[in-house]
Amino acid sequence: MRVDLFDFELPNERIALRPARPRDAARMLVVRPGTQPELTDHGVSDLASLLDPGDALVFNDTKVIPAQLEGTRTRGDAVAKIGATLHLRTAPNRWWAFVRPAKKLLVGEQVVFASADATQQLVAVAIEKRETGEVLLEFDLSGAHLDAGLGLVGHIPLPPYIAQKRGEDEQDRSDYQTMFADREGAVAAPTAGLHFTPALIDSLNTRGIEQHRVTLHVGAGTFLPVKVDDTQDHQMHAEWGEISAETAEALRAVRARGNKVVAVGTTSLRILESASQGPDGLQEFSDETSIFITPGYRFRTVDALMTNFHLPKSTLFMLVSAFSGLETMRNAYDHAIKTEYRFYSYGDSSLLFPKPESSEDQ
Repeated sequence: MRVDLFDFELPNERIALRPARPRDAARMLVVRPGTQPELTDHGVSDLASLLDPGDALVFNDTKVIPAQLEGTRTRGDAVAKIGATLHLRTAPNRWWAFVRPAKKLLVGEQVVFASADATQQLVAVAIEKRETGEVLLEFDLSGAHLDAGLGLVGHIPLPPYIAQKRGEDEQDRSDYQTMFADREGAVAAPTAGLHFTPALIDSLNTRGIEQHRVTLHVGAGTFLPVKVDDTQDHQMHAEWGEISAETAEALRAVRARGNKVVAVGTTSLRILESASQGPDGLQEFSDETSIFITPGYRFRTVDALMTNFHLPKSTLFMLVSAFSGLETMRNAYDHAIKTEYRFYSYGDSSLLFPKPESSEDQ
């Protein structure tokens, strides 16, 4: 499909720079596709009343790490500033990273990454380079020691549309984590989960809504623009994810009794669908996935999707368009802009239901 089909105009003032307080005070647009699509305005705190007892929410329990690094490379008398955003761990001491400027770093060269006050540092060597600007970095620390070092030297990698307007601060260290964050490895938050609070969880429990957890370590590739003209030419970056056998079994049982599996966020949806590609449906999964969902995709496991509002021409807007229909989502986003919903990572939410299988809106 043509990428420009997924373009739309978003006023700059609709981009949220801070989350709602409390988190579940955010607004939520409910989208029900059909012959006459229905758009209704709610709040995130209404979520339990919009679902049925026995439905199941699926949360991503990944935890954002301080994956944004700033350092220097020295070559003789020449010193160059090097920035790196880690996005995929391949070994206890190795990460693939988006490096800027990548052309100033050669394979075999060393980069010293330092904290803002220069009291802490990490050292890495470039092991491999790709034409895309990615570099495989091997650090002088490994495992938990490297994790601790990143905590001292790294920064929370705020999305570019926020970072361009303000710097990261201490508040982001808590704001940019969900209450489910448990397994370190993400360089971007599963932002749909940012809306949840203990009070909201209590209301879901009272309603009889099940809650399950999966893991997808969100990579920095989620921020990358789609630079091709046709979706079939876009290459997704791999991310590591996991679903336990127990969770897969529980979610199969939810659907077997006629209830809905509701993915909280596109990351939860993508790992669920990645684990459902075989003939037996949703199964235990522990692997990398680079699943790319565009209109025409047949969803196998997810019956509803809670998600924030996404960038124009992004892979995430393509995904929601595949789920609820492109024309429906264009109308929904037009409504959201006109009624002043807040967009992107710290913005408001939506609850999407799938388009009818017979829909011509691909």
